[in-house]
Amino acid sequence: MTSLPVAAVLPDLLAALRHAPQVLLNAPTGAGKSTWLPLQILHSGVVTGKIILLEPRRLAARNVAHRLAELLHEKPGDTVGYRMRAESCVGPATRLEVVTEGILTRMLQSDPELSGVGLVILDEFHERSLQADLALALLLDVQQGLRDDLRLLIMSATLDNDRLRQRLPDAPVIASEGRAFPVERRWQPLAPHQRFDEAVAAATAELLRQESGSLLLFLPGVGEIQRVQTQLLSRVGSDVLLCPLYGALPLSEQRKAILPAPPGQRKVVLATNIAETSLTIEGIRLVVDSAQERVASYDPRTGLTRLLTQRISQASMIQRAGRAGRLEPGICLHLTSAEQAERAAAQSLPEIVQSDLCGLVIELLQWGCPDPSQLLWLDPPPAVNLDAARRLLTQLGALEGERLSARGQKMATLGSEPRLAAMLVAAETSDDIATAAKLAAILEEPPRGNSDLASAFARTMPNWQHRAQQLVKRLGSRGGSPDAGRIPFLLAQGYPDRIARRRGLDGRYQLANGMGAMLDADDALTRHEWLIAPLLLQGSQSPDARILQAVATDGEALAQACPQLVQQSDTVEWDEAQGTLRAFRRAQIGRLTLSVKPLAKPSEEELHRAMLNGIREKGLGVLNWTPQAEQYRLRLHCAARWLPEFDWPAVDDEALLATLESWLLPQMQGVHSLRALKALDVKEALQNLLDWSLRQRLDSELPTHYTVPTGSRIAIRYHEDNPPALAVRMQEMFGEAVTPSIAQGRVPLVLELLSPAHRPLQITRDLGAFWAGSYREVQKEMKGRYPKHVWPDDPAHAAPTRRTKNYSAR
Repeated sequence: MTSLPVAAVLPDLLAALRHAPQVLLNAPTGAGKSTWLPLQILHSGVVTGKIILLEPRRLAARNVAHRLAELLHEKPGDTVGYRMRAESCVGPATRLEVVTEGILTRMLQSDPELSGVGLVILDEFHERSLQADLALALLLDVQQGLRDDLRLLIMSATLDNDRLRQRLPDAPVIASEGRAFPVERRWQPLAPHQRFDEAVAAATAELLRQESGSLLLFLPGVGEIQRVQTQLLSRVGSDVLLCPLYGALPLSEQRKAILPAPPGQRKVVLATNIAETSLTIEGIRLVVDSAQERVASYDPRTGLTRLLTQRISQASMIQRAGRAGRLEPGICLHLTSAEQAERAAAQSLPEIVQSDLCGLVIELLQWGCPDPSQLLWLDPPPAVNLDAARRLLTQLGALEGERLSARGQKMATLGSEPRLAAMLVAAETSDDIATAAKLAAILEEPPRGNSDLASAFARTMPNWQHRAQQLVKRLGSRGGSPDAGRIPFLLAQGYPDRIARRRGLDGRYQLANGMGAMLDADDALTRHEWLIAPLLLQGSQSPDARILQAVATDGEALAQACPQLVQQSDTVEWDEAQGTLRAFRRAQIGRLTLSVKPLAKPSEEELHRAMLNGIREKGLGVLNWTPQAEQYRLRLHCAARWLPEFDWPAVDDEALLATLESWLLPQMQGVHSLRALKALDVKEALQNLLDWSLRQRLDSELPTHYTVPTGSRIAIRYHEDNPPALAVRMQEMFGEAVTPSIAQGRVPLVLELLSPAHRPLQITRDLGAFWAGSYREVQKEMKGRYPKHVWPDDPAHAAPTRRTKNYSAR
């Protein structure tokens, strides 16, 4: 084992761990960083206390633990152990513990000091999973505030060194050069005239004919694995064993894929990117890389996740090629051109920037960190995803302001996905707990091929049963029998927005959140009007989400069993011809209407509430906006712009509709009909937005009228976008040397100077400049046209007048 490449850098690594709180290790695939190095660190004595080794995937964690224990000639659970969801193999003598990501987070939450732990190793960090980024942020926080002696080793074959060095500038970087065995990398684009599965199978079969040894084939997802496997059956000989490998596969099948091929046979392992990690698949010397992967991308607007098939990064290509050089010299065939590979992104997009962050928000609040910016992140969680997460958690009853509610705290202790945790903590009786636990187990590892969750619930699967028992124990329950009749009511606690009602005969449904969802038209579930669909997938071809798992329910029964789901609202139907209002009370679950009942003789309070809802539905245009009301609203709008130091109310449509109760409702006494509503004085109602001092200030600083030198009160015309204007006959402004202004002198009026016949003569915002300048031209023309009126040579100092010369002389 000392011939492993990482052995050459062991002295440097141990020296770095003695003095630096964080160390970065670049070690190529096959260097021995996962399956040899942790034991050397353990035996070196450099680290005091237990070592925690974080592996991103369950299969890799289990196999790494078995391999490390094997090197010590022990069984897992002795010096080396492992822990993951629903499975634990540790003992009192365990000093090196291999854990999956969620387990490390739980350890940190239950014991932030990580008592007894001297070193945490984050393996395969290039994957940049959400949990790995969270673990790094929490560990750095622990080092800074609680444990300056805790050591952190971050390692991968393809670390994003630039990003890590920016965040951890003092961390030593140790690089292990070279692979255990050389790998020849070849490039071959897929034939454009062939289907993807046919082209991949043809390229794979050709490489098998040319070369000896077993082969690892990387494909985007399970569907491609199944289709390519079918194509390969007719293209390879009987000596070739085809073995799928993906996360949802039963453990026995996964083990079959990673064990050596039987004597006289070789195998083809058809895998997702699960095989990129520190998993050693026996006998592999050939790799075919489809250069594609399937990633989950969360849409915070819809709350749904979309699966995208995309080109992999250069880092992933290196990882995949490295699989061929683990045990002997190998060949990697990338099914893309070298030019396309060079144009690929250097690193994969971190999961934290494209994920549902509900679980992250709960973890941060449990950590005592309501503001994520308080922690150090390689990539900060996006604000829009955080906002979406907080909205859902509020709906689930997990939040009170910026803190976890009592329900949220209980959810946090379960370590389950937040929706499942909400369902689990809502279960009160022993039978409900047993039912919720089995549902959670099924939804964590859902079956394929059948959308009816009730059908899966009726089955007994060992992995579901084991996980359900674990959850029941965690909830402190001892017995209980699962009850299929309680499924809808428990699901509604975690998936209130995914209650669905049929809206057509073609398998289309509407969700409580307003989104569309669909089943295949021939799916047996389509005969039910109401469903709850906990598992949805946003497709790329249709705006409707695809329902993966659902259970039938009854809307009325659901509303009675879960009254907190139902919102009642009063609405108005406007009968323009009769001038009347008809009030209705609508019961809804989200956007789904359960019932609509007329309010036969509503009280004034009920009618007014319904009127306000009707106004919100139809808009402010249903009110009687007189010119006076429009101008009052415009004055408030302008006041906020010109005098921002005062607390003016917002008067845009959204703000006014949101505050109808504070300004319109007080004016609605005695208003019982549409006719009466339309007669309501909107200007008086708007005054309710202001206290007495603000009303006085509005009238003094933004007056409705301006008194000109003749004493006439002329209306000021306010506008949303243009300056305020005053239309006045020119003779009435004689004697005014400067332009009048409002808003504490900040805003000059636009003067529209009119002729004696009220025709526009001049528009100006500088009256003094007009008198001294272009007035001469106006004077010359107007003397001839209106000889009976006064046209003085010095209008700035002349007497203003409303009359002709003869009348003025008398």
